[in-house]
Amino acid sequence: MTDLYQSRRYTIQLIIIVITLIFIARLFYLQVIDKDYKQLAKATVLRQTTVFPARGLVYDRNAKLIIDNQKEYDLWVTPGQVKEIDTVGFCDLVGISDTFFRETLKKAREYSRFKSSLFVKGISVDKYAAIQEELYLFQGFFGQVRTVRAYPYHSAAHVLGYISEVTPKQIDQSDGYYKRGDYIGTGGIEQSYEKALRGVKGTRYVLVDVHNKEMGPFNEGKFDTAAVPGKNINSTISIDLQQYGEKLMKGKIGSIVALEPRTGEILCMISSPEYDPSLLTGQDRGKNFRLLLTDSLNPLFVRPLKAAYPPGSTYKATLSLVGLQEGAITPSSSYNCPGAYYVGSLRVKCDHSGFVPDLVAAIQHSCNSYFCNYFRRTIDYDEDHSVAQGLDDWKKGLGYFSLGQKTGIDLPNEGYGFVPGSKYYDKIYGEKRWNSVTVVSLGIGQGELGETPLQMVNVISAIANRGYFYPPHISREIIGDDSMLIKYKTKHVIPIDSSNFNVVVEGLRQVVLAGTAAASQIPGVTMAGKTGTAQNPHGNDHSLFVAFAPVEDPKIAISVVVENAGFGAQYAAPIASLMIEKYLNDTISASRKPVEQRMIEANLIKHAAAGKSHK
Repeated sequence: MTDLYQSRRYTIQLIIIVITLIFIARLFYLQVIDKDYKQLAKATVLRQTTVFPARGLVYDRNAKLIIDNQKEYDLWVTPGQVKEIDTVGFCDLVGISDTFFRETLKKAREYSRFKSSLFVKGISVDKYAAIQEELYLFQGFFGQVRTVRAYPYHSAAHVLGYISEVTPKQIDQSDGYYKRGDYIGTGGIEQSYEKALRGVKGTRYVLVDVHNKEMGPFNEGKFDTAAVPGKNINSTISIDLQQYGEKLMKGKIGSIVALEPRTGEILCMISSPEYDPSLLTGQDRGKNFRLLLTDSLNPLFVRPLKAAYPPGSTYKATLSLVGLQEGAITPSSSYNCPGAYYVGSLRVKCDHSGFVPDLVAAIQHSCNSYFCNYFRRTIDYDEDHSVAQGLDDWKKGLGYFSLGQKTGIDLPNEGYGFVPGSKYYDKIYGEKRWNSVTVVSLGIGQGELGETPLQMVNVISAIANRGYFYPPHISREIIGDDSMLIKYKTKHVIPIDSSNFNVVVEGLRQVVLAGTAAASQIPGVTMAGKTGTAQNPHGNDHSLFVAFAPVEDPKIAISVVVENAGFGAQYAAPIASLMIEKYLNDTISASRKPVEQRMIEANLIKHAAAGKSHK
């Protein structure tokens, strides 16, 4: 009997021990292993919030503030804290639909019941003040302030960029910096200088009661870390010149890019149609972005960086320099133009006819026959080399000016343009089955040749400098850290004799004095330039003009492209000359006011579906 009781006692003791071990194991799991329980317990009394730093401000070259900050609020939710609430009352308070509420809360729960998720973003200060008064009624929801962008001049959207919510891919690539719901620079300066502008996030711990009201800092803020504001940037652009260019390009499709030749600093960069950058801020950002994205005129497309146009006659100055250096052309090279260039059954029309005594006159009158002839001589010049080698040497010469490659501007998504080489034509026609006649259209800037407006202005800037350029750039100074800008201080010297540049500059000066751009002269300012008419198989020809001034001491170089506008002298040259005059003199002379008015009033967009999302 004693043994029986003894056995039962051991059994009961074993059961008690097992149950105790189970409780200990469970407690260990909940308190040590299971982070969700720990997070829920902490979230009930302690809230960790991110303190977002103020993004760096951006100024123009004259210290005018062009990107500012303003406060707005985001509404966040911790799903595990959400109890039965008055959904209708909450939706009315915040200004959202019941469907949006349920779908967003479902996504937040799928992400995590205990981690906070962004619920509604971009709430204005005034609206959030009304929400905050009643937010304690809705447990699990809380507001978080952040600074967002403001654009005092409502201009230069393609240069400045905007901020948007980070994507999962960006989060994965950020080494833990970005979290779901964070914002990041997209496009323009905002993207290129994101690391400098964003600053460093801080952390704040606050105590909250059961009604979701903040009770004050935890442990007197000893565990808080301060946010570090982003660095300010002084940009190179002149916001006044930028706005004037946008005014001139209103009702037109195309671009204007102007820079300072001696430094490579971008003075303005207009991509038309333009849009107000303020459209991509606040709660209506998503709706406005969709309107811009679906607009048939494609206002989000950054034409100065990505659109590759046949340069037309604007390229004849570049060909002249390559031909001079190769020895295929001399300053005194002449040609008798019969009004077209003929070879076999091929005819290339020329608006000039008669004897061309030298290269300066050929540039001045933009003689197609002359340049077709001397382009062929350039690639056929060396009898020891094949036509393929001659074309590749020509391509190499264009590469000195950054044609067919990126200029390296400090803005994202720059295009390459296109300069065809022998491999390109071998693929189309077969090796040794093409010759200089096949590609003669390259001699007048047509065919497969493509240049971006940025490349065009970089070329004319190098010519203005008589043989060198600095990489074009949009940032002049990052306050407190200029290490990112060192590469823009590197001088790129073009291996072409300076004497050759002098000949070409004189030809460009004659274009404005007594050539195709004579109607665009600026009183009291010597300007050199070249008109261009780029053939367009999809509609009217594009109007192009490149120029610099003053000729003796260049302070501005410019390229203008107006799509479907006809000859270069019709629109591109007048617009460019007005931009130069405005920059150099800060005003337009009385004699040229009619030209200014005509350019401003001209509406060349004949598109029934033109939207209202752009300017």
